[in-house]
Amino acid sequence: MPCKPLLIFIAVCCIAVRARSQDNPDAVDKIAGFPSSFFKKADNKTTALDNALTKQTEKYLQRLAKKEARLKRKLYKVDSATTKKLFAGDPAQQYQALIQKLRSDSIPGTASFTGQYMPYLDSLKGSLSFLNKNPQLSGASKILPADIQSSLSHVQQLQAKMESADEIKQYLQQRKQQIENILTQYSHLPPGVTGIYNQYSKESYYYSQQVKEYKDLLNDPDKAMKTALMVLDKVPAFTSFMKKNSMLATLFNMPGAADNANPAQAVAGLQSRSQVTQAIQNQVGQSGPNVNTMIQQNLQSAQGQINTLRDKLKSLGVSGSGDLDLPNFKPNNQRTKSFLKRLEYGTNIQSAQSNTFFPTTTDLGLSVGYKINDKSTIGVGASYKIGWGRDVRHIVLTTQGMGLRSFLDVKLKGSFYATGGFEYNYQPPTLPDSIALKGLSAGPWQRSGLIGLTKIVSLKSKTFKKTKIQLLWDFLSYQQHPQTQAFKFRVGYNF
Repeated sequence: MPCKPLLIFIAVCCIAVRARSQDNPDAVDKIAGFPSSFFKKADNKTTALDNALTKQTEKYLQRLAKKEARLKRKLYKVDSATTKKLFAGDPAQQYQALIQKLRSDSIPGTASFTGQYMPYLDSLKGSLSFLNKNPQLSGASKILPADIQSSLSHVQQLQAKMESADEIKQYLQQRKQQIENILTQYSHLPPGVTGIYNQYSKESYYYSQQVKEYKDLLNDPDKAMKTALMVLDKVPAFTSFMKKNSMLATLFNMPGAADNANPAQAVAGLQSRSQVTQAIQNQVGQSGPNVNTMIQQNLQSAQGQINTLRDKLKSLGVSGSGDLDLPNFKPNNQRTKSFLKRLEYGTNIQSAQSNTFFPTTTDLGLSVGYKINDKSTIGVGASYKIGWGRDVRHIVLTTQGMGLRSFLDVKLKGSFYATGGFEYNYQPPTLPDSIALKGLSAGPWQRSGLIGLTKIVSLKSKTFKKTKIQLLWDFLSYQQHPQTQAFKFRVGYNF
């Protein structure tokens, strides 16, 4: 049969082409659909965090240097010999050396790393390193080698800054402990020494929280990063690259890891998941058919207890980076956030019935609040008054005025807040010709002083999860001419 040799020849050619394709992964591992905005967003994010970390670190270290210098002068009057040992050098020079080290650590780091593991940084750096070493894979996309190298350089600089910040945190914790050990030796200290040390302790704690805040921002991947990882995960060569060159590979010294992995960082005796599973099965495999269910239940119970302890630590302001720095004061978790992150936007609506002087009105309000701390918010707002007419048979939409507002919310317990505020409302009275204008010389601008309660209602809907219900008493309403409602009911929402 003449067709048989032809079929054999075609089969051999297909096998050869397939084998050639496997030997040459570049022929199949092409990147398509890679987001063009990835590099720009990565540059903006890493550069902004780099600048913010450097700026804030310098501010904290300068304040700590001043407090340590004041503490040195105070203690010198008590015990000069011990003070010279504790403050062997000039505090200003020591902290300035830390600042200089932070600035010099802008040089791109090595493949190994120290400190807390950051998944986003690992994925970001791995993606850029892979693209930088395999430029042939980006032939189908509009990716320039210069963009890859620039983004990779910025990521490496930020990694070096983060590692340096971790070292500064450790130094401050050790320094705080050294000072505390000396202070506990004295029963009588000059006035102000304890206060200076407490201020030093607070600044040290807030610096560690500031670094944690930046790490949380770094570990929050944006849409472009997620899309880039989805595209790269479809490339087998990228998966193989991450197994050998990721931060976890260098940390645990995994088989097949990069040659520049640091053996000192390898975890001795580290077992794989399959080895652990096999060991458990060998130990409890003869205990009955329900042994896997029992193990799963025990693991879930242990996980629940761990989550409970983690929540308690978070309530104390302790981060999960492994450095347990318990504050001796009630921390303000808002202090380390940027100004924009502490803003809270809201809207509300309020209606008033018609009377002799005003039609039925509805106030549409907008507000912006600034979180002073975790329990207090101060802010300002404005409102627009819409008139609806006298009754349902005479509905007329009119503009009735506006209002300027200020407010203060203080958390009482749970979802209840004490609310106070001062407002100016502009609403010229609408009077029939038969009514005299006696007693209305106060003008259209009226003052309102408000106190009351606010309740945050947590609805199941994501849209209205932060619904606010307010009942306020206007204690200045009795001085207004004409008099307005004494009690105001508002429903609003915070974004």
